[in-house]
Amino acid sequence: MASPGFVKDQFYEYVFAEAIKQDIRVLIENRPKFLLVHSSSGHKQALKEVLSDSAVGVKLADTKAAGEVRALDSFYHMLQNEPNRAFYGIKHVERASESNAIETLMVTDELFRSADVATRQRYVRLVEEVKAGGGTVRIFSSLHVSGEQLGQLSGVAAVLRFP
Repeated sequence: MASPGFVKDQFYEYVFAEAIKQDIRVLIENRPKFLLVHSSSGHKQALKEVLSDSAVGVKLADTKAAGEVRALDSFYHMLQNEPNRAFYGIKHVERASESNAIETLMVTDELFRSADVATRQRYVRLVEEVKAGGGTVRIFSSLHVSGEQLGQLSGVAAVLRFP
C-alpha cells in the first residue's frame, strides 16, 4: 500500500480490523506480505515512484511487473548511452529482427493481441522470430505504467545485441 502521509497506515489498520471482524482468512494469513510505502501522491503516476523503492523492489523481484520495469529501464539506459543499440517502432525493430540482432524485444499486449488480424499476425511473427533467434520477449500489460510508457514509444521496442 502506498500513499502520501498517514493514509496508507490508517487504511492498512482499517482493512485488517475489518478482516478480523468478518473473518476473511485470505487477508489475515497474507498480512506479512503487505508493504507500506510512502509516495508523493495518490495518483497513478506515483506507481513508478513506488516501484522504484528498494523495499518494494526486493518484494517484487520475481514478478512480471518488476521484470517489465527493469527491461524498460534497460532500454532507456541503452537509448541514452548507446542509441544505436536501442530501437523502437515496428519498421526499425523488424529490420533488427531480420539481422537476428535483438537481445530483448518489448511489445505491448494491445499490439500482440490486436483485434486487427494482420496487425496481430505481424507482431506474433516478430515475437516468434526473436524467440527462434535466442532473444528474450516481454509482453507488457498496457494497464501497467511501464506498458503505458512503452505504448508512448509506438508499443514496440528492442535492445540489440550489436548495433
